[in-house]
Amino acid sequence: MTNPLVQPDPGLFIWTIITFLVLFFLLAKFAWKPLLAMLEKREETIRKSLEDAEKAKQELERLQQESEAIIAKARNEAQKIVAEGKVIANRLRDEVLEKTKGKADAILKNAEKQIQMEKEKAIKEIKTEVVDLSIQIAGKLIEKNLSKDDNLALIRDSLQSVKTIHEA
Repeated sequence: MTNPLVQPDPGLFIWTIITFLVLFFLLAKFAWKPLLAMLEKREETIRKSLEDAEKAKQELERLQQESEAIIAKARNEAQKIVAEGKVIANRLRDEVLEKTKGKADAILKNAEKQIQMEKEKAIKEIKTEVVDLSIQIAGKLIEKNLSKDDNLALIRDSLQSVKTIHEA
């Protein structure tokens, strides 16, 4: 079996080589350089994108560290403000308690003075009443003849008068 595709034909061989060389020359002249230039451009774009991505990653890390530092600083300041607020609140509470205690003491002293004055006034009134009663009793004793029965009756009347005065 003789297959024409398998048999070497010198004319076909030469024409194939010439066609290959012409095609190679045309591709080298018109397509190879633009393809290489386009590949180099694409490679440069990819390299630049990778560098930009790395820069962005570093910038993001830096910003994240700054953000964490700012948050930590804000927390510290908030804790200081809360602590200062507690100190101020405690101080104000103590001041208010001192003022209130002072006012309560003053009110208590004033009430004690008033009670003492009222007590002295009541004692004075009672003494005056006793003196008046004594004078009345003495006056009645002098008016009457002082017999034993008269004295007893006078004393009973005087005691009855005292009871009536105290009950009123």
